[in-house]
Amino acid sequence: MDAAAISDRMNQDRQIAAVVLRERDRLLRFIRRRIDDASEAEDILQEALTELVAAERLAQPVEQVGAWLMRVARNRIIDRFRRKRPQPLAEQASDGDEERVLDELLPAADGTPETAAMRAVLMEEIEAALGALPREQREVFLAQELDGLTFRELAERSGVSINTLLSRKRYAVRQLRAHLQTVYDDWLAE
Repeated sequence: MDAAAISDRMNQDRQIAAVVLRERDRLLRFIRRRIDDASEAEDILQEALTELVAAERLAQPVEQVGAWLMRVARNRIIDRFRRKRPQPLAEQASDGDEERVLDELLPAADGTPETAAMRAVLMEEIEAALGALPREQREVFLAQELDGLTFRELAERSGVSINTLLSRKRYAVRQLRAHLQTVYDDWLAE
């Protein structure tokens, strides 16, 4: 590197450092309102700042840095929630190993007012979504999730095959997740 390139690079580093100092605390507060875990919030902050540095280094300067960083942080938060989102029900389940999904549909009860409010909203939405399900799907879901019955016990009681019961629950879970997706999206957008 020649002297002019080194000088430009040092000037760019100073500008980036000034932006980081100016925006860091505000960005971290934004993230912490959405992420309770301090280390996870710090990770998201670092990812957003790293993207800023990369954009600046690639000669793609960001005009409205604060808004751009908020957007990057929000996208990282959404990515983390998506990674934590429950996976679809397994196609098959053994006798005692049926997957429970009701707890996965709700955020963990961590004692924070935000989580308690979200759980209450989601419970109302789950109740509404359950009411909209076909009777057979609703009955399998409730018997398995709330009553703790295995698919084998349900099959013996109802005379319906385990595979049919698995399918009914899978469809019920898909409908519940689709219904709740808009609630999650609205919550993340706040």
